[in-house]
Amino acid sequence: MSGVQVLLVAGTHGNEINAPWLFDQWDQNDDLIQTSGVNVLRVIGNPASREKCTRYLDRDLNRSFSSELIESDYAGDRESQRAKELLNLYGTLGENPCQIALDFHSTTSSMGSCLVIYGRRPEDLALASLIQFRLGLPIYLHEGDKCQNGFLVERWPCGLVIEIGPVAQALLHTRIVLQIKLILEVFLEEISKIRSDENSFPEEIIIHRHLRNLDFPRDLQGSPNYFIHNQIQDKDWQPIQFGDPLFQSLDNQIVRASKENSYTPVFINEAAYLEKNIAMGLTSKETWRLEEQWKFALRDLIIN
Repeated sequence: MSGVQVLLVAGTHGNEINAPWLFDQWDQNDDLIQTSGVNVLRVIGNPASREKCTRYLDRDLNRSFSSELIESDYAGDRESQRAKELLNLYGTLGENPCQIALDFHSTTSSMGSCLVIYGRRPEDLALASLIQFRLGLPIYLHEGDKCQNGFLVERWPCGLVIEIGPVAQALLHTRIVLQIKLILEVFLEEISKIRSDENSFPEEIIIHRHLRNLDFPRDLQGSPNYFIHNQIQDKDWQPIQFGDPLFQSLDNQIVRASKENSYTPVFINEAAYLEKNIAMGLTSKETWRLEEQWKFALRDLIIN
């Protein structure tokens, strides 16, 4: 049995209901999920917003874990308070310390299932490589974005976001639930196998490295006056080339990709990102050689 303790988070956004529903079923039947002997603690990230079926109440909980907010005495919004509460309960110095956090999300964009890593922590890269090798999931490496920070999993020594979609907000969907269950069980199996050194690490890992976000063209009032062009809509992970159409207006004006933004788009037309002025993220698809130190870092975290 692995001695590491893993925090499983669902419902960080209250209108992403599939993972919380699976957790509810799990509460009623302990045998529903095969944990492979790993010690797990599961929690609903934002139960108050889940009750109202809204993404958040005052601010995005998954942007509320920055050092500035966590270390301040500010208690003016409910999500900042909840972030501190989760760390007090499950942080490495909390009442029930966890070493790994898995945060389950759903997306309205046609991403399929993917893993999201924040920064280049070796433990994250090693764990993600095992899941990519087993299930073939794309990995989105999010870094260097000063406007998007304070993510939940960054506060634990190892942590990944699992995005599953496409599914509408507040829609319970069989396919999404079953994918969450499968990915969760594979994660726990791979974590368990670390102790006995039974894992099969790949030689390489394929990364979609975040470069920047692209917003909708907007009018003088700040409202979008173009929509995603049909040629790129639902084409997440597919490269865009110079001259490809990106946006179109009702009078058939087209914004095309320039040389500087001919990359691989992700989170195309994600419903939750309209308020963040993000029409899509632009990434560079890269192949990295798996480093031995990544494996050792993950093994040390789990065994020690």
